[in-house]
Amino acid sequence: MVKAAQAALNAPAMKPTRGLAVVTCMDARVDPWRILRAGPGEIHVIRNAGGIITDDVIRSVFISQRELGTHKVIVLMHTDCAMEGADEAAITTLAHDELGSEPGFLLGSFEDLTSELELGVKTLRTHALITGTVTGAIYDVGSDSVRTVAI
Repeated sequence: MVKAAQAALNAPAMKPTRGLAVVTCMDARVDPWRILRAGPGEIHVIRNAGGIITDDVIRSVFISQRELGTHKVIVLMHTDCAMEGADEAAITTLAHDELGSEPGFLLGSFEDLTSELELGVKTLRTHALITGTVTGAIYDVGSDSVRTVAI
């Protein structure tokens, strides 16, 4: 019984203790736990290609807030992102040529990192299902630094 009680004490909480949900890119260079100096159980991390705000991201943030108590959201994009300037038409053609099928969905490429970050933050701030504080920041993969973006 003592071992079970100790294991329960050492297990991270299901509800993130910082009350923070982080939306970021799936890029392997982006380690949101290290960047934000967070440990297990402290933050929720929602990832996709580009860290863009999609319907599924909104769904995940909504669940994070309503079911698991987060009340802050940070959209954390990064420099040198493969989705910035990606040619959706070329990638669709490549998929068709190599696989015989097209994606059937937008890839979510964007032309300007800061503009896409601003759009994402504004989308979350104005969405009827999202509450709390929404901020944005850019992680610089070259200098390993983060700068907040006033939006």
